[in-house]
Amino acid sequence: MLAVGTLAPDFTLPDQNGTPHSLSDYRGRKVVLYFYPRDNTSGCTKQACAFGELYPQFTERGAVVLGVSKDSVASHKRFEEKYGLPFTLLSDEDKSVIQAYDVWKEKKSFGKVAFGVVRSTYLIGEDGTILRAHGRVKPAENAEQMLAELDID
Repeated sequence: MLAVGTLAPDFTLPDQNGTPHSLSDYRGRKVVLYFYPRDNTSGCTKQACAFGELYPQFTERGAVVLGVSKDSVASHKRFEEKYGLPFTLLSDEDKSVIQAYDVWKEKKSFGKVAFGVVRSTYLIGEDGTILRAHGRVKPAENAEQMLAELDID
């Protein structure tokens, strides 16, 4: 994980519609940047739907929610449409942003070792600095946790 207090690496990635988004586009607003392994899996769906349900409360507080995975733009579009997700999903197929945010890690599952995205969330301040960094978050609890942290900062 990147250290709290450091400047969040800027990036530009396409969203579920193919429109490019840069982190620097959101200066002046808090950004909840969450990384997840894969569209349409049970944990990732729980997490995305929880952010979707609470999305009006994030926007009321002036915050932006951005979900990032290595899935394609087309996969993100299907995921968004299937679950009615109201926020931006960013496609990082070459894993450049995933690696820049230090969430591509060795994982063990059923005795097998492989690399993958560790479900992680960053809260980035209006000036682009990292205010909070959480690794190995719980999908069902992450959105509420981040909403609560918006009120702390």
